[in-house]
Amino acid sequence: MSDYLQHFTERFATLGPDNLELLGELYSDDVNFRDPLHHISGLSALRGYFAQLYANVSEVGYRFEGLDEPTPGHGYIRWIMHYRHPRLAGGQPISLQGCSHLRWRGRVYFHQDYFDAGALLYEHVPILGGAVRWLKGRLA
Repeated sequence: MSDYLQHFTERFATLGPDNLELLGELYSDDVNFRDPLHHISGLSALRGYFAQLYANVSEVGYRFEGLDEPTPGHGYIRWIMHYRHPRLAGGQPISLQGCSHLRWRGRVYFHQDYFDAGALLYEHVPILGGAVRWLKGRLA
């Protein structure tokens, strides 16, 4: 198991709206963060992204399922995010599986998240959610 990734996940799990300064311990000033819905460049923009994330949800947490460092400074984290948003799924808890690809030199300079954007958001929006679930069922 990667000591770096273990430390990263332990610190990341403690993030919240009141301690976003911890991002500076985890990410480099020139971090490049991507997921299916966002492309963020720079630590300042990443702080803004996380501030907005925490402002929009009533709760969020992560369970880390696996860590892999195939080469030094290059690794993967499998995770499940649990969150609750007042306007999605009737405010009920939502779980999302995903994987993060990280590259680091002391701190993370590249972070790419992989997850199903429909399972994160679209499936839980009234009216649109039914259409997305129907379409996914037809394609399966």
